[in-house]
Amino acid sequence: MSHYFYDPAAGHGLPHDPFKAIVAPRLIGWISSRDTEGTLNLAPYSFFGAFATYPAIIGFCSEGRKDSVSNIEATGEFVWNLATKPLAEQMNRSSAPVAPHVDEFELAGLTAAPGRNVSVPHVAESPAALECKLLQVVRLHTLDGTPMDNYLSLGQVVGVHINEAYLKDGLFDTHAAQPIMRAGYRADYAEIGDMFQMFRPSA
Repeated sequence: MSHYFYDPAAGHGLPHDPFKAIVAPRLIGWISSRDTEGTLNLAPYSFFGAFATYPAIIGFCSEGRKDSVSNIEATGEFVWNLATKPLAEQMNRSSAPVAPHVDEFELAGLTAAPGRNVSVPHVAESPAALECKLLQVVRLHTLDGTPMDNYLSLGQVVGVHINEAYLKDGLFDTHAAQPIMRAGYRADYAEIGDMFQMFRPSA
């Protein structure tokens, strides 16, 4: 079996960097926030994940110190919204590089539903949303300690919104919600396909 190997420090030698295509698919961090003047912000991030369950902790990483990071540091709050196939175009519109005073909810034609435990609204059209309180913003560093222009925001989930249409026998129906994910190069997305069950061994 032949393998292509490269040392990232020396370059990949391919037409495009394969890193994001290998670490895929990745659930989208569709983050809503509010600045100190009350202006709403909504933006998708391709580096997103869940890191703990009890309590639930999620995080997203911004390449560059963008409005979301500044807003979250100033207010201590944000909301993650589930990006889905029916909302793909609106999610994409919210990624436009617009001025800080522009409300991406309005830009994308989405409804800002009020939060319950945070002052930040969520996307009413989304099947699920997680209200979060900021734990910390971590600026990433390289192996030699050089600071990067990448900022990891970690938040504890303090409120969960679920559209009841996606609750089946008390379980959230992930397949029916049609989440979309980043899956490769610049314009590549994926949707969830067939699902299967496999239980962890007891011993």
